Amino acid sequence: MATIEFASETPRITTRPAVATLVVNALANAYVAWKNRRAFYRLGEMSDAELADIGLTRADLHVANVPFGRDPTVKLRAIASERADTIEDLARQVA
Repeated sequence: MATIEFASETPRITTRPAVATLVVNALANAYVAWKNRRAFYRLGEMSDAELADIGLTRADLHVANVPFGRDPTVKLRAIASERADTIEDLARQVA
């Protein structure tokens, strides 16, 4: 009988840490998205020359403007790396 009692309590014991982990991960992801959204807004305050120094244009900021719950820096990173790859490919063709 002790084995049956223990077996019935096991799922409840293992479920609580899993739920706590999900909650902590969701809060951590929301915090990171909030910080990145703030950084994205600061990019909008930069001049065109400053944006060019980091490989972006003003149009890239408009393209990367995603809904509030998503992280716009992911889209910006993809745009900048794609542009850098294209420039490197063009440089290889010239050389």
